Amino acid sequence: MPTGSVKLQSIKRLGQENHSYEVSDEEPAGSYIRTMTHSKKGEKAQKNEKQPAIRVGFFQLFRFATCKDVLMMVVGAVCAVLHGSAQPLMLLVFGLLTDTFIEYDIELKELSDDRKECVNNTIQWKKNYTEAYDLTAPLNESGLGLINSTLEMLVPLKGKSCGLLDIEYEMTLFAFYYVGIGAAVFVLGYLQISLWVIAAARQIQLIRKTYFSKVMRMEIGWFDCTSVGELNTRMSDDINKINDAIADQVSIFVQRFTTFVCGFCVGFVKGWKLTLVIIAASPLIGIGAGLMALFVAKLTGMELEAYAKAGAIADEVLSSIRTVAAFGGEKKEVQRYDRNLISAQRWGIRKGLIIGSFTGFMWLVIFLCYGLAFWYGSTLVVDTGDYTPGTLLQVFFGVLVGAMNLGQASPCLEAFASGRGAATIIFETIDREPEIDCFSEAGYKLDRVKGDIEFHNVTFHYPSRPEVKILDQLSVAVKSGETTAFVGPSGAGKSTAIQLIQRFYDPKEGMVTLDGHDIRGLNIQWLRSLIGVVEQEPVLFATTIAENIRYGRPGVSEEDIITAAKEANAYNFIMDLPQKFDTLVGEGGGQMSGGQKQRIAIARALVRNPRVLLLDMATSALDNESEAIVQEALDKVRMGRTTISIAHRLSTIRNADVIVGFEHGRAVERGKHNELLERKGVYFTLVTLQSQGDKALNEKARHMASHEEQPERLKLSRAGSYRDSLRASIRQRSQSQMSNLVPEASVHTTGDIAVSHRDNYKNTILEEDDDEVVAPAPVARILKYNAPEWPYMLFGSIGAAVNGGVNPVYSLLFSQILATFSIQDPVEQRKEINGICLFFVMVGIISFFTQMLQGYAFSKSGELLTRRLRRLGFQAMLGQEIGWFDDHRNSPGALTTRLATDASQVQGATGSQIGMIVNSLTNIGVALIISFYFSWKLTLMILCFLPFIALSGGFQTMMLTGFAKQDKQAMEAAGQISGEALNNIRTIAGLGKEKNFVYMYEAQLAAPYHAALKKANVYGLCYGFAQCIIFFTNSASYRFGGYLVQQEGLHFSLVFRVISAIVTSGTALGRASSYTPDYAKAKISAARFFQLLDRVPQINVYSDKGDKWDNFQGNIEFIDCKFTYPTRPDIQVLNGLNVMVKPGQTLAFVGSSGCGKSTSVQLLERFYDPDRGKVLIDGHDTTRVNVSFLRSKIGIVSQEPVLFDCSIAENIKYGDNSRDIGMNEVIAAAKKAQLHDFVMALPEKYDTTVGSQGSQLSRGQKQRIAIARAIIRDPKILLLDEATSALDTESEKTVQEALDKAREGRTCIVIAHRLSTIQNSDIIAVMSRGIVIEKGAHDQLMALKGAYYKLVKTGAPIS
Repeated sequence: MPTGSVKLQSIKRLGQENHSYEVSDEEPAGSYIRTMTHSKKGEKAQKNEKQPAIRVGFFQLFRFATCKDVLMMVVGAVCAVLHGSAQPLMLLVFGLLTDTFIEYDIELKELSDDRKECVNNTIQWKKNYTEAYDLTAPLNESGLGLINSTLEMLVPLKGKSCGLLDIEYEMTLFAFYYVGIGAAVFVLGYLQISLWVIAAARQIQLIRKTYFSKVMRMEIGWFDCTSVGELNTRMSDDINKINDAIADQVSIFVQRFTTFVCGFCVGFVKGWKLTLVIIAASPLIGIGAGLMALFVAKLTGMELEAYAKAGAIADEVLSSIRTVAAFGGEKKEVQRYDRNLISAQRWGIRKGLIIGSFTGFMWLVIFLCYGLAFWYGSTLVVDTGDYTPGTLLQVFFGVLVGAMNLGQASPCLEAFASGRGAATIIFETIDREPEIDCFSEAGYKLDRVKGDIEFHNVTFHYPSRPEVKILDQLSVAVKSGETTAFVGPSGAGKSTAIQLIQRFYDPKEGMVTLDGHDIRGLNIQWLRSLIGVVEQEPVLFATTIAENIRYGRPGVSEEDIITAAKEANAYNFIMDLPQKFDTLVGEGGGQMSGGQKQRIAIARALVRNPRVLLLDMATSALDNESEAIVQEALDKVRMGRTTISIAHRLSTIRNADVIVGFEHGRAVERGKHNELLERKGVYFTLVTLQSQGDKALNEKARHMASHEEQPERLKLSRAGSYRDSLRASIRQRSQSQMSNLVPEASVHTTGDIAVSHRDNYKNTILEEDDDEVVAPAPVARILKYNAPEWPYMLFGSIGAAVNGGVNPVYSLLFSQILATFSIQDPVEQRKEINGICLFFVMVGIISFFTQMLQGYAFSKSGELLTRRLRRLGFQAMLGQEIGWFDDHRNSPGALTTRLATDASQVQGATGSQIGMIVNSLTNIGVALIISFYFSWKLTLMILCFLPFIALSGGFQTMMLTGFAKQDKQAMEAAGQISGEALNNIRTIAGLGKEKNFVYMYEAQLAAPYHAALKKANVYGLCYGFAQCIIFFTNSASYRFGGYLVQQEGLHFSLVFRVISAIVTSGTALGRASSYTPDYAKAKISAARFFQLLDRVPQINVYSDKGDKWDNFQGNIEFIDCKFTYPTRPDIQVLNGLNVMVKPGQTLAFVGSSGCGKSTSVQLLERFYDPDRGKVLIDGHDTTRVNVSFLRSKIGIVSQEPVLFDCSIAENIKYGDNSRDIGMNEVIAAAKKAQLHDFVMALPEKYDTTVGSQGSQLSRGQKQRIAIARAIIRDPKILLLDEATSALDTESEKTVQEALDKAREGRTCIVIAHRLSTIQNSDIIAVMSRGIVIEKGAHDQLMALKGAYYKLVKTGAPIS
């Protein structure tokens, strides 16, 4: 039996790879797996008709193979074919071996009859018996008995040979056969794997090089349409997929397919009748598998759909967590979520039951099949004498092994398909010809370049946005040696014009000329070498300063670098650095400040000694000090070059020779500064906007901030972020002015402040946390959560234990059948055989029920655990403080996924996992008991080999996972280069450095390539070892078995019994180890989950601690509050806020975006706690007040009110989740909110659903529902955060009335953008930069003639 059962090991894996069903035991018949994958492929094929995702044929994958590679692959394939035929070959040996044993046993039985003896190597009756009777004597009655007994003696014995069989000698011979086959398998296995892997590594390296260099050749427009992230994944994952499809998988496929063919050949050649009978039963298994796949797919669909509802709730709640927190709806939401989990749980349990019953059905069919095969086979052996017992085994196992190997070959097909899918896009990119090829040598190079650039009626749109016309018939001439400034609003086409000069794109109509030559006719590298570019956000590469400058021109000397640095005003700061020019600038230049980066970029542009200098807002990102220095550097270098400068700051444009005004993709005006001011066109608007308006707040805020900060002696970090914020705000402002907006009166925007800072910060966060290492959770704790389900788990384990015992019982029956063949008496023999076949049927039936039990019980306990964990996890999430949700890792999407996947993965450590473990353990236990009972000597001998068998399996998985890790590390360096190159493709193209990056990338590929070669050898050796160990085990055990049979009179059937029992248990071990990845995943998922459950929120909603008091007044005071958002620690939002409101008063906050108005409201709600200072309510420090008590006293109406996907009445009731609210209260609140009439006009009145996020309603209606929701709370404090800003005038009036009603007798804080809404407030506080700069009533502030006065006078919206 060894042949069949030991290969069973990978059947389980196969099921896992197919995800077609969960198998809980080895499936000896691979035939149904066959049907499975076919049906899957069929589905795929149908899908592909609509949109052929795979446009690469299998053999096209090898288009990069050299002759050497082809040779290696051919030799490898031949080895694989030979290797594949080894197993059927072994069956032939096995058949002979069985016959030998049986013959020997028959001889022993014959000779045990003491009337027979062995004469001249044939068995004869002993002489003295036959002569003792005189046969001629009359047959008297008394002698009848005697004569009967001796009549058989007179029949001469059919010359049965004896004494010729030296069983030990025979077994030694067979052992040598086995060892020979084993050794051949080792060599072939090594060759087949290593040759294919090496050939694949060579091809993959070539594909990587070709692909990268092709991508670097593509025109910029192609990059606009292809995201860099996508390219990076292509370079890593997709190419790895191709690798999987052309490496070892091919040879393994060839090997398994050969085994399948040879196995069936053995079957048909040795005994076609029996083969046909066995094959006839396999459709049943196929049908079972097909049905199971169908049901499982359907039920999984149902389960996902049911969970999707719960997931949608989780997503809705987590996206509007602030509203949930403000209205104290946490507990309510958890219950709503839990209600939706129940149906998902039901489907999951049904799925478990179905899988269990189908697996049981398969086992039943398989055992019936065994019974039938042995019954019919034994008929052929015993009755007709067509077969010898050995032939029976050869046929039976030939078909079995063949079918199994076909099943195992199918996962390879999936690897091929995904490889072809991945290759489709990669090969298409490799075959694509770039429209503007930067590597081409074609095109003219002019001898003398003056530097006249002219646009002739250029029309252009970006390839990624063809519907937006960027340039519309643009005609501009730029004279050589002059400085021309392009000005105009954002999106007018200024930067686009500059990109056309560099020939990043070609115009759709018209042409760009240099000295009268169309630039499309010029050599592209030469053209770009004439141009120096300094961008708004310069890109530096992650190397030293000197190297970065050297990128400007190849082969530049040290002196040139120093001169360029001096010209760019960079020399001094570089010499102050400890490593001078060898200082590393960090990833993306992150170690340098904005001004330093800008100056290095200018030096890099200068070192080219360009004829044309393009400055794209080169100073806009700098603060005043650095701007002055950089500007000075630019003025120095502009002399004698054609310069085009785009700028938003007038100081940088005033002294240009010509100013060109852009609007809507055309040049609408040109002239000098003064001429254009007189024209009162585009330029004039820009100038006037910039000079007035924003002075008011800026001056004051800057003044106050500097006063406050002087005592602190501007700490470095503070200075950095201060300067960054300034820089960014100025950038933001300049952009908005260009869009002809009224200026934003702000220095401080939260929008894109300090982009450099934040991005770096974000990157560091990302790098630190994405691979957050979590120690796996202890299983005990996971089980603790599953404790209530112990009865299910107990019954499931009993079922699993019975299932585990099935395998060893099978080996018992199998050896028993062999024993029957040596019984001489035909009647008894027949009886034995029928008995055993019946027993097979019984085992099948038992296994059917226990599989069902195991499937149901464990799915039930697992699903209940999943639901429990999801609920607890959701509850824990809602209990976190709001700051936790700001972290990008805890975005609603990420959290919902975590609820969905982590919770269900935890099942991998309990539930079915326990079943698997119990199953394997009983399997091994029963096998060992059987073996030791029948022959302890043989058992011990085979056990010596067991570690190797188990090891070879484990070793293989370890090798592969280990290699995957190494590959990843080896590719990382190359990945960094490709990532840097693709992210900064514009800069690289502008500098003409594509080739350098291609060379650098190719150099980095050497390491992964050598790793792959090493891996090929190691992997090949392991594979060979894993394949051949079983042959060696057999050779040793049968040889020793022969010795025991001869010397110690062990019955030969016991040899088979022990060997097959132990070998099957060895595969059970292997299968248990194949489950470990699930198990490890489960422990890590659980650990992540427990981390969430154990996290103690800084502001705890669920706790009862903290002050509560009865006569809540609503007296609010902010004392010197300073605050930064936890996710943006470098931006000070509140900078010492002091303001006070008495009960019943209304306080209005005014100020530009990002000055901290909404933040102060969030501190009051206690979504956050201030970093310094305190917020007092009725004299109590908010950090000491009970959170839910505090929030229950506050009602909030925000600018974009969040409504939940339920009825209007339920949304209003959400205002107070602490009690049940009657309809009368709801209607009263609705009347106060001017809502009642509108609701009564709806067909379903208060039961109308508002849609997700309230999408069925208009804004004014949503706003009024939100107001009703706040009123029903009956809060002491009402917060209105821009509650009317989003409405049209009519709805605003209605809502405003509703708000005025709601404000009566409550402390109220209003944040507004329209001054009309706040003029009658008791206190108006004007904020800027996180501090209050003026406060008082409307009249007082108007009298002050400060910032507020200016705002009112200009009537500007304040945001």
